[in-house]
Amino acid sequence: MKRSENCGHYREMEVSVDNVEYNPGKETMWWGTLGTVRPFQPFAPDQDARLIYDALDGKTVDVMTLVRILTNRTNAQRQSIAVAYNNLAQKDLSAVLKKALSGSFQELLLALMMTPVQFDAHRLRQSMEGLGTDEDTLLEVLCTRSPTQLRDITVAYKEAYGRYLENDLISETSKDFTKLVLAILKKEELNTPGEIDYQLIDQDVQSLKDAVSGKKPDSAPWIQVLTSRNSDHLNRVICRLEDVKGEPIDKIIQANFSGDIRLGLRTLVRSIQNTPLYLAQRLQACLKKNAVVRGIIVGRSEEDLLWVRVQFLRLTNNSLYSTIQKEFKGDLQLALLGLCRSED
Repeated sequence: MKRSENCGHYREMEVSVDNVEYNPGKETMWWGTLGTVRPFQPFAPDQDARLIYDALDGKTVDVMTLVRILTNRTNAQRQSIAVAYNNLAQKDLSAVLKKALSGSFQELLLALMMTPVQFDAHRLRQSMEGLGTDEDTLLEVLCTRSPTQLRDITVAYKEAYGRYLENDLISETSKDFTKLVLAILKKEELNTPGEIDYQLIDQDVQSLKDAVSGKKPDSAPWIQVLTSRNSDHLNRVICRLEDVKGEPIDKIIQANFSGDIRLGLRTLVRSIQNTPLYLAQRLQACLKKNAVVRGIIVGRSEEDLLWVRVQFLRLTNNSLYSTIQKEFKGDLQLALLGLCRSED
């Protein structure tokens, strides 16, 4: 049987971004190579803490100094600054920022002072607080993090809120969507990385195909396959399924599922196929939502924001940098531009 390894949206190619190579679907790239925020050198946390202390100590806050320092240091460096600030001022830096600032700018700087797993836990909690659940943000965080990251986020969630993430997901979701989000939270990639298992590819394609061939589509095989394989394998499965069915996987999901489970499967598949493209699409759709923009810009700034920028430019014919200049104003604009880093 002929195997199609080169379908429309999964091609094993390497793309150069600012002299950095990105190979979609590969998990082995050096952490941070596609981030816009890199380690600042020479780094002097005591000096940075003193500058921040002075910026917050006057009658008016020196916003430019805060932005210049906090958007130009990695998260690990910001944690060192927080320790140095505490030693200097005998106060918690996040608490001082919260008191001195307000609005969306305050929320952005507070996000920068959280560790990455704390920030993801914070976003998950926000998505489930109050009336209704923000399924899109919930899925964004869960679908774009590795099994190891999700385990760390689960621990951070319990430490921050005294609540179990799994229990909150159960109480805030229902039916097949609950099964999906719990499977994503606990996902383990059972197949061997770096090996192409054609027999398992055939088996998975058949399972997905059979699950949507009857009168009532069955989401269980889709959940099981999509949350227990690595992205290389799943992209091959998706290509084969599209060949067999003669239509894109998004249309297959649209035609056979409804409600939250349809949203969940579509989001999961998009993140598997191309996470930066999915995030660029989300930015395009949510430019008026500060929390979404903040979540992606902060959350991906040390990971793959360069590649998100490239995808955003291809998607909209406008750079993310110039779009931020147009859509945001004042201090928030300065901070977002600092993290975005430069024009494309």
